[in-house]
Amino acid sequence: MLTVISTSCSSKDDDCTKTIEMPHYALEKNTLNRYYVNEEVPCDFVAPEDTGPPELKNFTYEVLYFTFTTDTENKTSRLKFEIKLNNPNNYAVEGVAYLTIRPGGDNMEFIGNYSNLASVPCHNIAANSSCTLTYDQEYPFNPDVGAPESMEVVSVTYYIAN
Repeated sequence: MLTVISTSCSSKDDDCTKTIEMPHYALEKNTLNRYYVNEEVPCDFVAPEDTGPPELKNFTYEVLYFTFTTDTENKTSRLKFEIKLNNPNNYAVEGVAYLTIRPGGDNMEFIGNYSNLASVPCHNIAANSSCTLTYDQEYPFNPDVGAPESMEVVSVTYYIAN
């Protein structure tokens, strides 16, 4: 017995669309917040997995200085840095820099957005330009836990609003 199955698409099928929620990111109060926009797409469109805000392509950075000091008498730590953020692209961007920092003598890494307390947060970087992320804050620490002896920058990532 021979079975033949035939399918065809009409022009109406070619115009098939569906509406899906696509994630977007907006800069609000020094953080990137996710929101969804309904978008009409072809029926065979596969929605991408939401992996978070997009990273700025071709982004580079230069640590101009990065110092971490501990004052055991006053039970405080001070973190001070300037990091030049470079946008080599032909378009301006709006976003937030995230630093990955490792305390000295520790294998753990901490990822943080320091823009909220930065004197120059670099939320906008013009096309083919740079901005120097500037931060200087002093924090109390718990004397029972102590503070790390040192800290180092592992990497910097710039996430953009879209």
